[in-house]
Amino acid sequence: MRRILGCVASEVDAALEPRGLTSAQWIPLLKLHLGVAGTVAELARECRLDTGAMTRMLDRLEAKGLVARVRSSQDRRVVNLELTDSGREAAAQIPAELCKVQNALLQGLSVPEWEQLKSLLHRVLDNALARQAAHRGHE
Repeated sequence: MRRILGCVASEVDAALEPRGLTSAQWIPLLKLHLGVAGTVAELARECRLDTGAMTRMLDRLEAKGLVARVRSSQDRRVVNLELTDSGREAAAQIPAELCKVQNALLQGLSVPEWEQLKSLLHRVLDNALARQAAHRGHE
């Protein structure tokens, strides 16, 4: 599993490198695009990074003109994150690149084999999530 994930990450990095995005950058960019997070803390949690690391990442994305920090009009202590026009354009292209990588890596699998693979991976994920929930219950 680790080797597969490493290969997938390398393929995605290669696909997004011409767009000037690293793996560390495209993930938060896509999460902002999808509306999963809107503040540094939310984005850090979603990307499983500490807020310091996320702040440094956002500094790089801001320097590239992809992200802007905007103070909340309701609470001046809150800084919201917004994609710039360039950021929206870049983020909108990420899913197509991910799809190309996935299709290339699944080449040669029949539809039934793909369905079986998805089913098996869902079972592994369900087991992993159940174990995480059980561990949290013991804390």
